[in-house]
Amino acid sequence: MKKPLLSIMLLSIALVFISAGAGFCRTQASVSATEYKAGDVVTIEGAISPGQDLYIAISSQDTFAPKDTNGVHEVSKLKKAGEKKGFANDTAIPALYYMLTSNPDKFGAVTDKKFGGPSFFTQKGKRGLYKTTMFKLAKFDALDSEAKIALATIKTKAEWDFFRYAHEDKYGINTIVKEKTQVGKVTINARTILGDYSQTQNYWDKGTSIQLDKNTGKFTASFTSFRHTPPNTEFDVYVNNVKSGSYNVKSNGFWLSLGGRYMNPLWIIIGAILVGTYFSMIGAAGGMLMAAFQVMVIQTAGPIGINAANVLRPSNMALTLFSPLGSFYRYAVKEKRVAWPVGISFGVGIFMGSIWLGQYVTKYLSMSSYKEWLAVLVVIMGIRTLYELSPKVMAKRKNIKAMTQKFNDAVAKAKSSGTSVEMGRIEPVKTGITDYRFKFWGEEFTINPLLFGILGIGIGIVSRSFGIGGGFLLVPAMTTLGALPMYVAVPISLIGTCFSSIGSFIGYLLNSYLPDMVLMVSIIIGGFIGGMLGSRAQKLFSEKTLKIVLAITMFFLFFRFFKIEIWI
Repeated sequence: MKKPLLSIMLLSIALVFISAGAGFCRTQASVSATEYKAGDVVTIEGAISPGQDLYIAISSQDTFAPKDTNGVHEVSKLKKAGEKKGFANDTAIPALYYMLTSNPDKFGAVTDKKFGGPSFFTQKGKRGLYKTTMFKLAKFDALDSEAKIALATIKTKAEWDFFRYAHEDKYGINTIVKEKTQVGKVTINARTILGDYSQTQNYWDKGTSIQLDKNTGKFTASFTSFRHTPPNTEFDVYVNNVKSGSYNVKSNGFWLSLGGRYMNPLWIIIGAILVGTYFSMIGAAGGMLMAAFQVMVIQTAGPIGINAANVLRPSNMALTLFSPLGSFYRYAVKEKRVAWPVGISFGVGIFMGSIWLGQYVTKYLSMSSYKEWLAVLVVIMGIRTLYELSPKVMAKRKNIKAMTQKFNDAVAKAKSSGTSVEMGRIEPVKTGITDYRFKFWGEEFTINPLLFGILGIGIGIVSRSFGIGGGFLLVPAMTTLGALPMYVAVPISLIGTCFSSIGSFIGYLLNSYLPDMVLMVSIIIGGFIGGMLGSRAQKLFSEKTLKIVLAITMFFLFFRFFKIEIWI
């Protein structure tokens, strides 16, 4: 008698525990299709036990753990983050994961987030120039048993801690998740816990619909899949912890394998032509503007486990190398306005900084620190560039004023006769390591090549750190420190950016960071065409106009580096 009684008691206890699981076993659901294109709406229908909340976990079959990356910087960064956030080198989470639920509060809460401005102003998210809301994931210990069961494929505290890091930390988003929720151009978090948009109006819920009748348990839920989900990504669907189906996401356009995006290469070429034309005409900011084009338009992301910046930067080198080549033939051979001693000295210094010293500085200084110091530097140069246009300064720099007057007279004469302006040529007067003199439009200029070689080392370090050519520092340095006219500074700048691009690119390859080949070739084609157009367009503008455009570019970079304007 005792044995049957003991069996009945154990069975009763087991039934109590099953009931404590919120009755998830009664769930019946199905996915509307087994295959979708990236960006399609995925729909799940079915029924759960009456009175229950709905929890649909959509989890990619592919997982990622820090040990899976082969990126030199990623290995170090994720190790440090794991020690601080509570996950290990072998902690694995789904690469893409979404929770569609009628009760988002089970997993966290909507909270304010402040952002914008320098790091000392926005420290720990308590201060900032702007404010928005975000969904802040709760700590693992704050989740109740129902929420933990509903997560399905995320089971341990370490996995949840890694999941929180990957979805809320900017580095985690750019390295692991790749799907950004943004306000303007600023990344806030990644899509994770999704509710019904018609009820919440939360920007991260846009494209999500959840209809649940608690009286009957019947539901229909749908969400817009990530537009840049990699081709042939398999997902499993769990409704209240019961596996209810799977589906595959197919490609939706031309896939950039390392860029991690669907993008028609023709748009990349057009963008590179526009940036290359500007770059070759002004001699500055081409790499920065191409980086902005990659971030804002292409949205270069990289493969899972590699930070987006480490694909963007080597791909970016294509423009800062080939755009100068497209215009350099005209500047050097046809118009003969390249001050070679200064250009070579600059180039050697930049090469040393980009391929050698840059790797050490980059290792120990954060990107945010670089940006903020550069923001201060470029705004000073922008102010200085505008100051150079004042009558007081122009009166002191009689040679540039005389040269500008001769050029303006030539432009007026060309317009009246319907011909094109012939640019002046560099006529060497004296060539030395510390003393180089030349004439341009009949006016004599003096410059110290060695000084600019030393300056080039610093610019090379900056170039390597950001994946840019450094022209936005080169041209203002030559026009302010060297007192050179824009028509001479730009060709020298293009020599420097060629050297910095080669050095930086070799440095990336030595660390096993490869560019996306389709992206790089498209930028090469567009940059080369833009370079040829820019060299012809430069003569259409006066020295004053070119300097104003350069100053505007400096202020643009200042706002961007300091995150003062979220739409830039």
